Amino acid sequence: MTASSTIDTARALIADASHIEVFTGAGMSADSGIATYRDAQTGLWENVDPQDMASIDAWHDDPDTMFAWYLWRVHLAQRAEPNAGHIAIARSPNTTVTTQNIDNLHERAGSKEVVHLHGSLFEFRCSLCDERFAQPINFPTEPVEAITPPACPVCAGPVRPGVVWFGEALPEAEWKEAERRMRTADALVIVGTSGVVYPAAGLPLLAHAREIPIIEVTPMRTDLSHLSDVVIEDTAANALPALLG
Repeated sequence: MTASSTIDTARALIADASHIEVFTGAGMSADSGIATYRDAQTGLWENVDPQDMASIDAWHDDPDTMFAWYLWRVHLAQRAEPNAGHIAIARSPNTTVTTQNIDNLHERAGSKEVVHLHGSLFEFRCSLCDERFAQPINFPTEPVEAITPPACPVCAGPVRPGVVWFGEALPEAEWKEAERRMRTADALVIVGTSGVVYPAAGLPLLAHAREIPIIEVTPMRTDLSHLSDVVIEDTAANALPALLG
């Protein structure tokens, strides 16, 4: 089957859907240049494994280094632009998004109904009392080894990035909304997720159990490919404008 016929088959499957849910992971932002943040990890951060900066235990052990790392990631995300895939989703009628990404590129492309399972780089909160931190934060334009987090104005606890780390539960309200969408959508489009990070990776199973059309967009097959009616082996920026346009 050619690429064009694959997309035509997928388009036909979702043509009559009154609600399309799009479930996205890191591959969604690959064409925006920030899929892994390794493209700009030179000098200070070139030997840092992002996994080492993604747990609550690491935060407790060294918050200053963690805070500097995440502020640098904010800078990289700010510098990136939504790609054609983000824009296609935003322009598609009756389409909402559940994402594992923390870069806010869906919103910057114009999507309104976005559920963030893993939080956002652009939100900060107290690591002790959980109060949202709304004061301005200066983001470095070059990597910095350590930055002391500001103090929470409510309890003086250290302010942390508003993302979900390994060892933490997903936000309850967002999780419930994501489950609701998987149980009510007429079609599901999975984009750029490997399907190995749980519990988020289990969400498409809810849609699959209902036997609604499932389309996957991915350059390489994943642990979710077997759930899909059609797998479009391409990037988000290439495939989604043709699929949803």
